[in-house]
This record gives sequence, structure tokens and C-alpha cells, in this order.
Amino acid sequence: MTTLHHAAGPDLTAAQLYAILRLRAEVFVVEQDCAYADLDGRDLNPDTRHLWLSGDDGDPLAYLRVLADPGGVGRIGRVVTARAARGRGLAAQLMTAALEHATGEFVLDAQVYAQSLYARFGFVAEGDEFLEDGIPHRTMRRAAGAG
Repeated sequence: MTTLHHAAGPDLTAAQLYAILRLRAEVFVVEQDCAYADLDGRDLNPDTRHLWLSGDDGDPLAYLRVLADPGGVGRIGRVVTARAARGRGLAAQLMTAALEHATGEFVLDAQVYAQSLYARFGFVAEGDEFLEDGIPHRTMRRAAGAG
């Protein structure tokens, strides 16, 4: 059983933010061996939306954030699922929740292996693959009203 949570940046409690950052570090920094600047100054912005699914113990099992980029474009990022929770469709649940009332354009930089997940939500790959922190990525865009 999972519970969906959502909060604007300033509404996160210290414990929630800590748990989210721990999950991101466990997967992106430790598991994927990417030393990168995860703390980019955008997590606590008033227009940043955080969505996560927690298990019975309250710890986040999967997470993503939605940022407001210039020009009114939404940016989905930091999509992550704990190793022990993979294969249960949690990232798809979060994407559904994030886009449920979406009306505008969205963009994301997908790890190449995950492109098919985002394509299910109307995202279309654009441009060439690129390396971000040593991992192949591809920019994907979802037009306003797509899905």
C-alpha cells in the first residue's frame, strides 16, 4: 500500500525534505555513481511541486518534482524510485498525478532507458542524446494539451 503526497517547496517539512534528498542521493549519487550538484536551489521555491509515494513506514518509495521554467513551461525532474520498490509502476503513478490537471507544455531530460515511460504520457524525444553526469539522456517535450 502506498500513499501519495504532494507539497509546494516552502511547505515541505524538514523531515520530508531530508527523506526526499536521502532517496535522491541513494539512487543518483550512490547507485548510479554520479557525483553531481543535486542541491540546485530550486527545491524550496514556491512554484516547485514535490510529489512522492510513501510506504507503510512513511519513507518515500518514489519521487519527482515539477519546476516552473521560464516561458511558462513545466519541467519534470528528479524522477526516482527506490531500488526495493522498482517494477511496481510507482513512477507512472507519479507521472499521472503530476500531469493530471496539466494544461501547458512540459519538458524533461530522460535517462535514455526510461524514454518509453515518458512516451506513454505524450512526451516526444527531441534533439540528440547527450551525456549528463556520464549517463545518456534525451530531452523530451509534451505539447500543451497532449496526453
